[in-house]
Amino acid sequence: MQIEELRNQAREIWGDEPMTLDHIVATIGVVYGDICRQARKQHEQQSVHNEALQKELGNLIFSCIRWCDDLGFDAQACIARAANAQQQYVAQQKEAA
Repeated sequence: MQIEELRNQAREIWGDEPMTLDHIVATIGVVYGDICRQARKQHEQQSVHNEALQKELGNLIFSCIRWCDDLGFDAQACIARAANAQQQYVAQQKEAA
């Protein structure tokens, strides 16, 4: 699926009312906490629930596309900025080594 298709699907699910930044951050915290629970299970040598982990990682991806739109940002541009920043970070780490 293309990013635009995912944004449209998210709007069909959640409607057009945008979330505010503080609501987005609180929601990210919930998803992050769910991922942390799986990490704690691994640390405690329990079974990680892969389906739950996949769902939460998917929640981050799918929701972030909508959240970009909620804040008036183009998700594709945000992704491009992130990719560029990560490339620069890796390049700087290699130069420092």
